[in-house]
Amino acid sequence: MTGAAGSGAADAPTDPATAHAWHALGGAPELVGRVTYAGSPGLRGVLPTRELARASVGACSLAAAELLAQRNGRGLPAVHVDEGAVTAAFTSERHLRVEGRPIPLFAPLSGFWRAADGWVRTHANYPHHRARLLAALELPDSGDDTDMVDRLSAAVGERDAVDVQETVYAAGGLAVAVSPPGAFEQPLVTTVAVEADAPVPLRPAALPVEGVRVLDLTRVLAGPVATRTLALLGADVLRVDAPWLREDDGTHIDTGFGKRTALLALGDVADRATFEQMLDAADVVLVGYRPGALDRYDLSADALLARRPGLVVAELCAWGWDGPWVGRRGFDSLVQAGTGISVIEQADDGRPGALPAQALDHSTGYLVAAAVMRALTSRALTGAGQHVRLSLAGTATWLLGIVPLAAPAPGTEPPDRWLVETGSPYGRLRHALSPIGVEGVPSDWSRPPSRWGTDEARWGSPGPVTPGG
Repeated sequence: MTGAAGSGAADAPTDPATAHAWHALGGAPELVGRVTYAGSPGLRGVLPTRELARASVGACSLAAAELLAQRNGRGLPAVHVDEGAVTAAFTSERHLRVEGRPIPLFAPLSGFWRAADGWVRTHANYPHHRARLLAALELPDSGDDTDMVDRLSAAVGERDAVDVQETVYAAGGLAVAVSPPGAFEQPLVTTVAVEADAPVPLRPAALPVEGVRVLDLTRVLAGPVATRTLALLGADVLRVDAPWLREDDGTHIDTGFGKRTALLALGDVADRATFEQMLDAADVVLVGYRPGALDRYDLSADALLARRPGLVVAELCAWGWDGPWVGRRGFDSLVQAGTGISVIEQADDGRPGALPAQALDHSTGYLVAAAVMRALTSRALTGAGQHVRLSLAGTATWLLGIVPLAAPAPGTEPPDRWLVETGSPYGRLRHALSPIGVEGVPSDWSRPPSRWGTDEARWGSPGPVTPGG
C-alpha cells in the first residue's frame, strides 16, 4: 500500500504543533505548510494527545520527503497524513494479533498503587523488574498474581510514595511517585553538529533512506518505533541485543517489522570483533539505553563521533540528559507519572490516569526517525555528522505546552482500514500500517519481524553513498 498523496500546497494552513516539532528538528520553516492532515481524529483525553501524535508523524513525514527530494534532485513530494492511520499506529500493540491472539500488555504488578500520602506507578513487565520490585519491598514472590497484587498493594499503602520510589530504584526496580507538572522540563530535541568534512551525498533512490545502514541499539519502545519507521523508509536496520537481555515477544513483533535482529555479547572477543565490523560500515547509530550505560564498551556518543566524524548518532532516554534522574531507567508509563501527566489525566475519583496511548514512546520514536533523516540531509549538504538527543521527558514537556485544536467531531473511524495481515516466523500477524504519509512511499514493510536474535550480524545493502562521493 502507498501513503496517500495530498496537494502539498505551500499555502496550506500551518499546524502549530507540527511547526514547533519541525523547528526543534532544525527544519526550514517554509516547508511546514506542505504538511496536510485529513481523516478521523482519535486519541482523545484531557491533554492534546491527538495534536502530539499527528504532529510527530507529520514532522517525520516531512523529514522523509525532504531527504527524498534532496537525494533525487527533485521537488518535495506531497506530504499528507491521515489521522485514522496515526491513531491505529499509536495503539499498534492493542491491534496486533499473532495467530488471532492479542499480545499481553501490562503485567499484573505494573500499575498505580495508593501510598500513604499519594500514588505510585510501578513497571514490572519484565521478570527481572518484577523480582527487583518485590525484593525491594521485602515481598517473597508466591507466583500467584492475585495474591501478589494484594500484597504489593498493602506494602505500598504503608509507605510514603517517594519512599517507595527511592527504595525500589535503589534495588534496580522501577517505581515513580505520581507528581504534579513541573518536575521535569526538557528540550524536545538537542542537536550538536560535528566539524564538517566533505559533503556525503547519497545516491538517488526510490525511498528516503534506501541503503542507509542503521545500527539499532535500542529496546522498548521509542527506539524500536524509530527504527521500524526507518526500515519502512528503506534503511538497512540491524538490531543488536545482549543474549541475556531477552526482549518481550509481543513488543518485538510489534516493533520488529522491516529489520534484522542479532545477538552479540560486547564483552566477548569474537562478538566484539563482529560488532566492530558492523560499526565501521554504519551510517547511523541509534542508542536507546540510559545515559552512560554503554560507556564501558567505549560506545558513548563522543567516542563514536571521534572515531567516525561523519556518523549520525541519535540517543534517546527516559528522563532527559541533565538533572538528578539523568541515569535512571524509565518507561512511558513512569514518565507520565513523574511529569504530571497522570495527575492531569486523573479520573473523577482522584485516581491517576494515563494518556489514551503510549504516546510519549510513539511520538519520540517518530521524532527520532525525523532527526536522523534531517541529519542525513545536512550531512549530504555539508559533510558534518550530527549528534541528536531526545527523551520521553522532553516529549512530555512538549505535550504539556501544546495548545489543543478545535474539538474534533464525535466518533472515531474504525481501525480496520489501517490493519493488514501477513505471514511471519511467529505465525499469521494482523498489524497496523505505518502512518507516514509521503507520496510514493509504502505504508507496509517489505519484511515481517524475524524471530528475536536469529539473524546473522551483517549488513544486507551495499550502502547509500554516491560512488566517488
